[in-house]
This record gives sequence, structure tokens and C-alpha cells, in this order.
Amino acid sequence: MKKILFIDRDGTIIREPEDEQIDSFEKLQFVPRTISSLAFLRQHSDYEFVMVSNQDGLGTPAFPEDTFWPVQNFIIDTLRGEGVEFDDILIDPHFPADNAPTRKPQTGLVEKYMTNPDYDIARSYVIGDRKTDRQFAENIGCGFLQIDPADPTSWERAVAIAYGGERAAEVRRTTKETDISVRLDLDGNGRCNIDTGLGFFDHMLEQIGKHGGIDLDIHVRGDLHVDEHHTIEDTALALGECILKALGDKRGIERYGYSLPMDDCLCQVALDFGGRPWLVWDAEFHRERIGEMPTEMFLHFFKSLSDAAKMNLNIKAEGQNEHHKIEGIFKALARSLKMAVRRDVYHYELPSTKGTL
Repeated sequence: MKKILFIDRDGTIIREPEDEQIDSFEKLQFVPRTISSLAFLRQHSDYEFVMVSNQDGLGTPAFPEDTFWPVQNFIIDTLRGEGVEFDDILIDPHFPADNAPTRKPQTGLVEKYMTNPDYDIARSYVIGDRKTDRQFAENIGCGFLQIDPADPTSWERAVAIAYGGERAAEVRRTTKETDISVRLDLDGNGRCNIDTGLGFFDHMLEQIGKHGGIDLDIHVRGDLHVDEHHTIEDTALALGECILKALGDKRGIERYGYSLPMDDCLCQVALDFGGRPWLVWDAEFHRERIGEMPTEMFLHFFKSLSDAAKMNLNIKAEGQNEHHKIEGIFKALARSLKMAVRRDVYHYELPSTKGTL
């Protein structure tokens, strides 16, 4: 079945001016990395390209067509010259107040694709910069890839997902001692929703999401009336399993990571997603607890995480403040994860001479 990239124009392919009307060449500026990104996807994927754009009042005295088409044709010709061909171009001229069924986020312009059984809409994407583009994707029933014209890496992330697939996973681990659900997206924005019943543990896990750029949902019901051991260790196992699942075949990843200081502490976390779990732990704590979390459980957490994610972890920390020390370790882990899971679709191969990870 065919897949489609429904691609917005203003704010996605080209920058959108304050008046939201590109009616002269003086206002025309391509969003960084747009052309190379689209050229790569056109050459290396089997998506059809469909431009879908709202152009408020096109054809009215406020926006005459003779000011629109020269710029539009130049955009299309420029992209075509770099190997980017559109299979369809759909433009809606209505104002928002018209409530037209063809104006995004309404789906009137693309109904012909949604109702055609030859198209795999669920595996298609909208690429856009606005909330209305996200809503458009939801109304269509496909994925959404966010472009930020001010962030030159946003096109890089969009290409990685469109070409290499999403790296989101969910794991449910239920025993007589704990009931744990973990959901994450390695290509997220650091959004976290965490509740383990242990406030300090929640705070540490949030460091992984926030500083690793990983969307992370963790919900735990554990036998805290007994002690904290099962909750902490089983959460690590579920999180590690979820990371491993989200990594998939690991093609294109950087594989390795390392990092960082925090105030009086120097915390180093080196990791390798080479498929062989191992933990080297060089950190001492002189308090029995930090918050509700026993310091003896720190080693257990990272050992279980290493085992379940099949990664080599080498952790070293030195310093005086115990809180800073463990928080620095979690932040260093997050930065190491962010570095190691970064994906380069332009060199989409296993980072190993063995041919397997």
C-alpha cells in the first residue's frame, strides 16, 4: 500500500512572514534543511508527496493570484531542480471564518486519499509547523511530524522518523510485588509523567526524560508497605526493556554516549548499546537515604537497567553533596542516552563490524 507525506508549505517549507502572506519574492526564504531533507526522502523512500496549504483569501483583492503564483511556481521549480517532485498540490483559498470543509484542519481536500484503499493512511504523516497541522493529522488518522522553523534540527528529526520509523515503545510488567507501565518515545521533547510512589525517585527519572529528550510515562504500584526495593528494581527492568524495544534494530544509532559535572560533583556515565549488559559502578554514598530512596538501591537500579536494556554502563561519581552526586549521575545518563540513540539516516547502518548488535 502507498504512503503519503502531507506537507504544509508556509512555516514548513518556507518561512512565514508576520503578515502570513508570501506575495512577493522579497518575503521568500526557505526553512533551513528543508530542500536536502525532502530530496533525501524523495530519493530513498516510497512516500507520495502532497502539498496541502491554506492561503487565506487567495484570489481576493487582499491577495491577488498574480502575486501568489510567481512565488509558488518558483518554489516548485526550485524543489524540482533538487529532485523533489510533488505528486499533488492542494491549496485552499478560504478565510478561517468561512468554516470551509476544505480548509485545514478539516480534511475535505484529502478525502480522496482517506477513502482510497490503495493508501496506508495510518503509516502516512503530516509534516507541519502549527497546532492546526497536528489537528489535521489527527483528523486524517495519520502521524504528525513537527517542524520548528527556528530549529534547524527539526527537519532532521522528521526525516529520521519518516525514513527509519518511530521509536516509541510500551512495556507492562506485573508481578505479585509490582504493577508497572512504561511508555517512552526516544525522539520526543522531554515530556514526563511519572508516578512511582517515591518522590525522589520520580525526580531522578524525570532527569532521564528531560535531559535525554525522551518523552517518558512511568506509573508504578508497588509494595511500598514492605520497602522500596521491588519498586525501584522492577521499574529499572521495565524501563530498560522499553528502551531496548524502542531502539528496534539499532540501525543508524550513534551507539555510544558519555557526560557531566554538577556543582561540586563530577559524574561520568559512559554507555554502549552493543548488546552486552555490564555495569561498572564507582560511586560511594554516605547517607542511608536521599528522600525516600535508599542509597543502596542506586547500584541495583543501574544494574537492572543495564541488564534489561542490554547496554554496557560505566558509572563514576565523585563529590561531597550526596543529592548532587546521584542527580548528576541520572543527568549524565540522560545525556549519554541522548547521544547514543541519536540516529543518522544518511548513514543508516549498524554501528558494528560484527554486523549485529
